[in-house]
Amino acid sequence: MKQHLYTLRFKLMILFAITIMIPVLLIGFVIPYYYQTMITEEKQVLTEGTLKAMARNIETYLDDLERITLMPFWNEDVMNALKFKATKQYDTANDYIKLLTDRALNETLPLMLQNTRKDILGTLLIPTDGTVYVNDTKEFARPISDFSYQQQDWYKQAFAADGNVAFISAHKRDYLMFAEEKQVFSVARLIKDPDSKRALAVIMADADTNILNTIVSDISFDVSSIVVIQDNNSQLLYSSEPISTAALNGIGDSQEFVDVKGKDYAKVTESIAQAEWKITVLLSAEETASKVRWLYTVAFLFLGIGLLVTFVLFLYLSRNIVNPFKQMILVMRKVRQGNLEARFNTKGRDEIALLGEALNQMIIQLNEMINREFRTDLAKRNAEYRALQSQIQPHFLYNILNGWIGLNRAGERAVLEKAILALSGMLRYSLEYNDWSSIEEEFLFLQRYGELQQLRFDDRLSIQMSYDPELRSFRLPKLLLQPLLENTIIHGCEPANHECTVIISASTTHENGIACIQISISDNGIGFISDKQSPSITNGVGLQNVRERLLLAYGKDNARFDIQSTVGVGTTSTITISLMPTSDAFQTDNNQSDPETT
Repeated sequence: MKQHLYTLRFKLMILFAITIMIPVLLIGFVIPYYYQTMITEEKQVLTEGTLKAMARNIETYLDDLERITLMPFWNEDVMNALKFKATKQYDTANDYIKLLTDRALNETLPLMLQNTRKDILGTLLIPTDGTVYVNDTKEFARPISDFSYQQQDWYKQAFAADGNVAFISAHKRDYLMFAEEKQVFSVARLIKDPDSKRALAVIMADADTNILNTIVSDISFDVSSIVVIQDNNSQLLYSSEPISTAALNGIGDSQEFVDVKGKDYAKVTESIAQAEWKITVLLSAEETASKVRWLYTVAFLFLGIGLLVTFVLFLYLSRNIVNPFKQMILVMRKVRQGNLEARFNTKGRDEIALLGEALNQMIIQLNEMINREFRTDLAKRNAEYRALQSQIQPHFLYNILNGWIGLNRAGERAVLEKAILALSGMLRYSLEYNDWSSIEEEFLFLQRYGELQQLRFDDRLSIQMSYDPELRSFRLPKLLLQPLLENTIIHGCEPANHECTVIISASTTHENGIACIQISISDNGIGFISDKQSPSITNGVGLQNVRERLLLAYGKDNARFDIQSTVGVGTTSTITISLMPTSDAFQTDNNQSDPETT
């Protein structure tokens, strides 16, 4: 896992995350939140502005009602009639004064209170003597006899206002006969004598609550809404939809949302300062949240598409960047394993292509340098090898020819002829242009050589040879064993005064868990003590030749040559070759392949 943290692809992914993914994700969250906040604020401002407009319309309407309650002050006859009524002398007055009083209140006042607005249903004037004067859109509307007008709340509110306007909450017109049975709200005022400040009468103008519906219905919001108007005591004046008492109470508390029929509504409130009423708009929180969710949905949709497109582009570009480097690493591994023919396939002319071309050029130059050095070293080692091999032939022929001289002097011509034929086969084998042979061929050569030597020694020399059949094809440098057999016969057997036996064998053994081939040539000749006492035996040309050829052929770590000797007992020469060669274990010439092992 840690190795992947240092790869170029991982670093590109980190760069992609820092420069693209994280900013895009932040934008995807911040922008919808920003627009949500902005939309909420704008909706709040628009709603408040709409409420203010509605409040002004209601205030304008209340102003009309308030002006109606001021009408009696504009006519002197009406004011005199009210003053006369307040003296409670009406019943004892003469007919003329009664006529003037009744004409002012029954004819002049209704003419002044006439209103073309159908939503203003009528006015009610109650002088302090308890009489009732009605001006209503229904001509046959009459006051109810024996109705305690002066005990009503609205009457008391007008007196409490002491000449100022009193806004009466929604109520029924239960104080008139034959009047329209509608829910109304009213404006009442106590009429006082401007001079004496004495109470003269209470006037009240009734307005249909439908006018509030008319004002509210002209305005719409982009979500489901409920408009609620409450008086100064938080009593319901108007509601565009039925609303429970609990919901009304929720409007006045500090909670952000109001529960109406199990659904949450956000509230926006505006006061009507003139009447100390308040108008509240309840906006559906669910629909508002739905619009915000739609905003987030669209934002995340574009965010997902953008991330997908950028991620695909990232994969495409990163693959075009990373894959060439992977191919370069693969080529380098092949070169490290010895394949100098591996090349990087360059495409384009960018920096990666230039790097690939430089890698290919480096491999070509490395291959040329290795080939040049290898050929030089190989030519040198082949020259040394052939020089060592050439040392065998004169030395060997010298010894054989000396043996023939002895046979010729002894007159053994038949034996000499047989020896010449054996020698011709040996020379044919040794003069072949091959530097490598097999154990089978080497042992056959040793057999012929031994036969030639046995001709000299008669029964004094016996040679026994054996090798494991599976080793017959194992490759050896040609004429590697002949100097050992020659050294054994000349220095071990020839000086002895008894019959000598030479045993030559090749077998498979193990050393330190490694399979090896062990070739030994032993005799029961005179033996020797040490190298210092017998330097001509252990350091002669033949044995030194064997050591150097083993070193050249197999390397110092894969072949070993040992001599063990005991005076009067005999000598054993051993060659040990490992069957697990390293890169320098085997050498070949131009005509032979690498040695085979079995």
